[in-house]
Amino acid sequence: ALESGKRKVLIVDDDEELVELISDVLERDGRFEVRVANNGFDAGMVVKEYRPDLVVLDIMLPDINGKEVCQRIRADANLEDVRVICISGMVEEDKVGELMAAGANDFMHKPFEVERLIDRMCRLLDIESIAA
Repeated sequence: ALESGKRKVLIVDDDEELVELISDVLERDGRFEVRVANNGFDAGMVVKEYRPDLVVLDIMLPDINGKEVCQRIRADANLEDVRVICISGMVEEDKVGELMAAGANDFMHKPFEVERLIDRMCRLLDIESIAA
């Protein structure tokens, strides 16, 4: 991340429109380099090779529960600095605690404003939030 000065972000969601929206906003922001995975299996592969600073992780993935992806990231000592923001439209409040216990750093209910997501990302990455 230091070479370009950009923070590496991995977006994991099977909702292509949402992924595109978040990717576009982050790329226009200019402070982020973005990669995308549409399922938990790909996410696991990409996290190991790409080593993102932050993962935006949908909980309802087609193949594997986002909580499990979170636990796998946390189980890998090489990835201990990776920040994880879980997103979902279908999570009850008691499940949010489970996600945090699994290693999530933050949680956002869908739908949300991408600006709020960026604000939370900045907070987790200790970079200044550019309030629009």
